[in-house]
Amino acid sequence: MIKRILITGGAGFLGSNLVKKLIVDKDNFITVIDDLSSGRMNNLEDLQRLENFEFINHDIILPIDLNVDSIYNLACPASPPRYQANPIQTTKTSVLGSLNMLELARKNKARILQTSTSEVYGDPVVHPQVESYRGNVNPIGIRSCYDEGKRCAESLFFDYHRVYGVEIKVVRIFNTYGPMMDPMDGRVVSNFIINALQDKPLEVYGDGSQTRSFCYVGDMVNGLISMMNSQKDFRGPVNLGNPDEYTVLDAAKLIINMTQSKSKIIFKDLPQDDPLKRKPDIFLAITKLNWKPKIKFEEGLKKTISYFKNMI
Repeated sequence: MIKRILITGGAGFLGSNLVKKLIVDKDNFITVIDDLSSGRMNNLEDLQRLENFEFINHDIILPIDLNVDSIYNLACPASPPRYQANPIQTTKTSVLGSLNMLELARKNKARILQTSTSEVYGDPVVHPQVESYRGNVNPIGIRSCYDEGKRCAESLFFDYHRVYGVEIKVVRIFNTYGPMMDPMDGRVVSNFIINALQDKPLEVYGDGSQTRSFCYVGDMVNGLISMMNSQKDFRGPVNLGNPDEYTVLDAAKLIINMTQSKSKIIFKDLPQDDPLKRKPDIFLAITKLNWKPKIKFEEGLKKTISYFKNMI
């Protein structure tokens, strides 16, 4: 029996990796919705001829009518330069887009998964971050369009479950990296690798002591699918990420070493509301989803560096 799966934001980095994982099963018919504001059509070019794939150029802040069995809602730029470039549109995507996708799920009696973010924790005072922590978020800062948009989306998801009985799944994604990343999206791993491969300076904000936990995209995709297929009564939110914690400065040094680069590290002022600590507590994912990351940072970096080498 054919399963009709809708993936919003499916031309983006994470979305396109998810599409390629799910489309291998010929019982899955994959529909991708993306307005290509941050997604890239060349991420999906090898899928265009497949009979179980279709692409719709559409902005989810506008309603759409489709027949679907399940929805992965990934639509929203995730890198700070991208979401800050058009902050009102970013908020609309999280809030109006979620409303439209929840209405579509309600109409179809479909299960819907929301990709929320570790940014709902803001600059945390609890470390590592556990799902019960309510966060420390600036509601009027330059990052709030993304942080508060995602927090509002979570609220909408749980209200649609309570009021209408919609089957929801909510995951909070921590820093993800790997092949299919946009070299110009401004994320720390892609920035460092692209500059290192060209012997350009690597820009580190503050003194570089702020930490991040980097999860390889293949692990993250497996986590999303595990959550979508989990028991009906487990709705989340659940952290998905790699608990191995690195300082940004150590990540820069590692990438310079792995690329045998001549790049120097230069230090810039720390941006407003840039979180100083990031590390997921993944006990819930381990116990409820039987999921935990398998790819170590250096192993994932090798694959990512190779991808960007071929691109350059």
